[in-house]
Amino acid sequence: MWGVRGPGQRWWQRAVLRRLPVLGWLPRYSLACLRLDLTAGVTVGLTVVPQALAYAEVAGLPVQYGLYSSFVGCFVYCLLGTAKDVTLGPTAIMSLLVSSYAFHDPAYAVLLAFLSGCIQLAMGLLHLGFLLDFVSCPVIKGFTSAASITISFNQVKNILGLRGIPRQFFLQVYETLRRVRETRVGDAVLGLACLAALTGLRAMKSRLHPTAHTEPLPTRASVLLVRSCATARNALVVLAAGLVAYSFQVSGSQPLTLTGSVPCGLPPFHPPPFSKALPNGTVPFSRMVQDMGAGLAVVPLVGVLETVAIAKAFASQNDYRIDANQELLAMGTANILGSFFSSYPITGSFGRTAVNAQTGVCTPMGGLVTGTLVLLSLAYLTSLFCYIPKAALAAVIISAVVPMFDARIFRTLWRVKRLDLVPLCVTFLLCFWEVQYGIMAGVLVSGILLLYPVARPPIKVLEQGVLLVQPGSSLHFPATDHLRDIIRDRALAAASPPCSVVLDCHHVSSIDYTVVVGLAELLQDLHKHGIPLVFCSLQDPVLQVLLAADLEGFLHFPSWEEAERCGEVELGGSGAAPADITSGSTVLPVGLIQ
Repeated sequence: MWGVRGPGQRWWQRAVLRRLPVLGWLPRYSLACLRLDLTAGVTVGLTVVPQALAYAEVAGLPVQYGLYSSFVGCFVYCLLGTAKDVTLGPTAIMSLLVSSYAFHDPAYAVLLAFLSGCIQLAMGLLHLGFLLDFVSCPVIKGFTSAASITISFNQVKNILGLRGIPRQFFLQVYETLRRVRETRVGDAVLGLACLAALTGLRAMKSRLHPTAHTEPLPTRASVLLVRSCATARNALVVLAAGLVAYSFQVSGSQPLTLTGSVPCGLPPFHPPPFSKALPNGTVPFSRMVQDMGAGLAVVPLVGVLETVAIAKAFASQNDYRIDANQELLAMGTANILGSFFSSYPITGSFGRTAVNAQTGVCTPMGGLVTGTLVLLSLAYLTSLFCYIPKAALAAVIISAVVPMFDARIFRTLWRVKRLDLVPLCVTFLLCFWEVQYGIMAGVLVSGILLLYPVARPPIKVLEQGVLLVQPGSSLHFPATDHLRDIIRDRALAAASPPCSVVLDCHHVSSIDYTVVVGLAELLQDLHKHGIPLVFCSLQDPVLQVLLAADLEGFLHFPSWEEAERCGEVELGGSGAAPADITSGSTVLPVGLIQ
């Protein structure tokens, strides 16, 4: 009944399938899929637990909030998501934004998740997914590249064991360099060793080739072991660092900076905080919203952009389709429900989604396994997290975000289209100041570049007695003065005015009222100087608009050759039949109308 969409289904069945994609794949679920989903879910779970602890540090929150944010999205996306590979949870970029807009306060972070979810849910219900198309690739690349540098440098203080470093990027760079002599040797050695191990395991995984069934069993087993270790490298490195820290703790000396105690057990279920109690009063909901400011637009927008971009990339790679509006609904629901479990805003993770796809996940059921593993970690392992060194978590973060910096995009845009370097560089540079300014400025510059051809469309002009003017695209109100000035300059200010002006509109598919008004004024100006303005090759929608406007002296022909001949007749006469002008518009012989 639910498994496959088809013409035999009723409208309400198709609507339910669209809103609950799980009903599309669950009836066809098999034991083979279960085996692959279990493998992928466990593998992603081993990745998400150490990353969640690390990303909470980026967000400026206690480490348990990273785990609180890592399981609800897995369960919700299994029911509502349209991409089998995507996993939702805390990410480096979202954690950076939360750090900027939640002021390192869990109450603000959880409320931000709730409000972001409400905005994303509303966008999905109103089918506003198309708005994401207005954020260009150069803006996204500029933002992610700047975020890569910002997040990486933000963790240098933990690698070096420095404390009291400000979080603003430029002050951070200054203070870190000024206090580099205060580096704690233990943290630096462990952090660099973890970085080297993560880098080596990543490189090792990229060089492994699939083994054939004909190869010896020891060879296949060793390749599988290395691949498994490389895939679970974050968990292995954090585990090894924790064992080192524990051994120091037992010996009575601790040269490492540790994460500290983590509350045991699952997060309590309660509504997000709509006010915040302070020793000297209460911060009301309206003030909290005002404090978050632009974050209420930037956080949900970036979250959806990240998720949809990842979903589209893996859908194209694995040959399936996604629904952007349904992804909005899934994201919004996950953030709203997550806020009841003390989650901060979540989004799709590229790294964990790649791990999910590479381990052969069949359906979103893999997310259930990952979410369950996170819950088990919260229930039974939090007492051990206090031994995790901050330098090890910093190494995990740096290893995860460095690949986000795309140096090739600058060279590619220089070769392909240099103008696109403008929004890229504007976004990249301003994101070091404030993330919201970088994104807003990049979108604004992209919008200007998008609208400039509308205001200044390409216009070809040919002067051979008759002035032939050919706009290269549709005409809208910003282009009115531009078109009118070109024709006036060539027709009225010229030393030898043309006998007529022909406006070839075969590239013009639409015009608006402001353009019609401008054309009416142009007709009058040219008429005063005895120069007729003739329209040709009008498409039906444009012709209907101009006829409805009832312009005085309006002449139109099927082609510019006919229009040119008509102009010669009216001014000099060459034997062609004159146009019959009635009621301000031209009536052509039936044979000329196409």
